[in-house]
Amino acid sequence: MQAHDSAIRAAAYTHGEDWLISADQDGVIKYWQTNFNNVKAFQAHQDPIRDLAFAPNDSKFITACDDATLQIFDFAGGIPESSLTGHSWDAKTVDWHPTKGLIVSGSKDHQVKLWDPRSGRCLTTLHGHKNTIAKVAFEPRKGHLLATCARDQTPRIFDLRMMRDVNLLRGHEKDVSTLVWHPFHSSLLSTGGSDGSIFHYLLDEPHNLPGTAPMLSPYDSQEPHSSAAPVTHPAHRIPFAHDFSVWSLDWHPLGHILASGSNDRVSRFWTRARPGETDYCRDRYHLGDAAVDSLGSNERRNGRRTNREEEEQEVEDEAEGLIDQEMPSAQTTVPGIPGLSALSNRVNTKKTSDPSKPRIFTPEQIATLIAQGKIPAPPLPNESGLIIVPPPPLPAGFDFTPFQPGSVPLPPSLLSAGKLPPLLTDFNGPSLQDGVLASHAASTELPGLAAECRGNMLGGIGSTIRRRAPLPSQAESLMEEQRKGKYRHAR
Repeated sequence: MQAHDSAIRAAAYTHGEDWLISADQDGVIKYWQTNFNNVKAFQAHQDPIRDLAFAPNDSKFITACDDATLQIFDFAGGIPESSLTGHSWDAKTVDWHPTKGLIVSGSKDHQVKLWDPRSGRCLTTLHGHKNTIAKVAFEPRKGHLLATCARDQTPRIFDLRMMRDVNLLRGHEKDVSTLVWHPFHSSLLSTGGSDGSIFHYLLDEPHNLPGTAPMLSPYDSQEPHSSAAPVTHPAHRIPFAHDFSVWSLDWHPLGHILASGSNDRVSRFWTRARPGETDYCRDRYHLGDAAVDSLGSNERRNGRRTNREEEEQEVEDEAEGLIDQEMPSAQTTVPGIPGLSALSNRVNTKKTSDPSKPRIFTPEQIATLIAQGKIPAPPLPNESGLIIVPPPPLPAGFDFTPFQPGSVPLPPSLLSAGKLPPLLTDFNGPSLQDGVLASHAASTELPGLAAECRGNMLGGIGSTIRRRAPLPSQAESLMEEQRKGKYRHAR
């Protein structure tokens, strides 16, 4: 379905799941029903819209735009109500608190801001990231925690009651592009990286690296506002989940399936392993293609590679079939006399470095060549208004021996009809007027050729333009080649 005229940058369902709104690169917002019937579209911004979020009661929604502003719209009328300004660079992400009148936004200026949607006032700014903020999200169950990620490879967990970061999530080797909370387990957070990896973190289990001592949580510290935030490592890693950046993650409302979308144009659905299944960590998503190929357990991947090679071969076969239908090249020999060029000694063109590009003469150059006798003058029309094109002159050193009387017997068809090809009647050789050939010199008809074809070839009867039969269609030619067994049939 072609929903927008430009790239879709954000989409969000209402909490009641009755409506869907989408925003694109041109700043256009569209309303959709559950059957994808578009009921409204309007220009919300002049710059790309990067993120959308609904209010808890679905009566309003907010947009984050590259013009560094946040706009609050009335959902029923699609009318902007207020604009939140305060970021000094592009606003990349926004979220609305699940139960409170609180908005959080992240920008390219490395800042995370909390807003009051009623007054439009910025409540506070959270500093901690050192690069563009990619995603911000409130914890959906209790709403006490805020997760943020940026292009500094370290997602952070902020506690709104303390207004500080209480957890640093390590493990990513590249930029973190997105994150999502589990709908039921408030301590489970999933992140996606620009290298195609997906990590799962359990915030109540630090999962420290071997040889490192656990850090004290700010909740247990005597100075919670000044103690360092503990570091948490992923409980599970899928380093080869996608081939390119993971742009979006979202859980099923029941929390048993995780969907991921990537820049490799692939969407995948993930679920936990079945009880007793222990070899799930030996697939290509956990080990990579090279390691799995070395283990010999990548039959499905090899099957996909084979299918891709077959599709590429079919494309090549179809391209070869199209070559067979190209316009045939002009005939360079005189019909009936092999070896006699139809273009020899007509115009002495100068060879260029590129043989496919003939030399182009101006009218002045052509007049000069005609005056010098290097090329013949164009024929004049006769009394009937037709232009009779004379046959080409014989090449230098042409051997007349085969045409001597009695040297080469004529075919029985020519002898019985008493006719000779017309191109032989105008030859200047003395042997053509003697003996057997002289008896047929007056004939100008060629057996087996229709009058209109003969006129088109000689230029003296009918049209002076060579006519060609229409080319066969691509489908007919391809079907004919398939009947010959040259190309494979479609799967």
